[in-house]
Amino acid sequence: MSSFNTTEPILEKFDKNDISRLIDLSNSVGWDYDENEVTTVMSSGRIYGHKNEEGLIVSSAAIIDYSSKLASIGMVIVREDYRGMGLGRKATEKCLESVPINTPVMLIATEEGKPMYEKMGFTSIDSVHKFLCDNYEQSITSSTNNYNIEPLSEEDLYGLINLDTEAFGVNRETFLMNRINQSKDSLVVKSPDGAVIGYGLSVKGPVNLILGPIVATDSQTALLIIDELAKNHIGKLRIDVPSGNEIFMSKLEKYGFIKVSQPPIMIKNSNELPLRNNTLYGIAAQIFG
Repeated sequence: MSSFNTTEPILEKFDKNDISRLIDLSNSVGWDYDENEVTTVMSSGRIYGHKNEEGLIVSSAAIIDYSSKLASIGMVIVREDYRGMGLGRKATEKCLESVPINTPVMLIATEEGKPMYEKMGFTSIDSVHKFLCDNYEQSITSSTNNYNIEPLSEEDLYGLINLDTEAFGVNRETFLMNRINQSKDSLVVKSPDGAVIGYGLSVKGPVNLILGPIVATDSQTALLIIDELAKNHIGKLRIDVPSGNEIFMSKLEKYGFIKVSQPPIMIKNSNELPLRNNTLYGIAAQIFG
């Protein structure tokens, strides 16, 4: 902590007028939040943090509450000059206080943040696998067993939300509507009778095209969704894959994706995540769980 920071900054809830300063905070630690991503976070949940006397945002933490069954914390950032003051913990505690007591709260931790979360009562229960691809080349050409992959339409939303609820374990309709609005492409997989049996979104960030959520009946269908989302993109791709999808991850590596990290999933007020049906192949982003 620098010697000139003698007054503790003020903790507050941020609004849309703070978006540019939150992006500046993100940039200060090398993270790549942009206006669209921060807007989706705000529209889906709440962001708290500290401002100094000059109005500079020096910390943040966000919480997305899906229901009394689960909330997700992310965007926990402290500007380097203000570390050591407990600001990250205080902002995170404010997030926890904003949801009903005993609500299970999950987060996907950085190595730097993990000790703080452990002191706050979070425990590691699983992990996600972060994959990057520098330049995707279309290479998946197998059939989808007569399934059709097509752009999402309004009439598909009910089926998509139901699929996501079963895959993720809780209903997150508000977030999904915001994420769809943010997405570059939104696709659904349909059976021959027109039923929605899978879906995938892509979101263009400052650095990567983010692939997720990806929900599918099997790994090959998940790969075909990825292929459809990525095939015309020139640039870097990212997908974060839940554990338990080892066959899928091995196939990703064959198609040019490289695993770069495996951050832990941590949880408080529960010993496990809500029951899922093993159809979630890619998460939306670490902040959203």
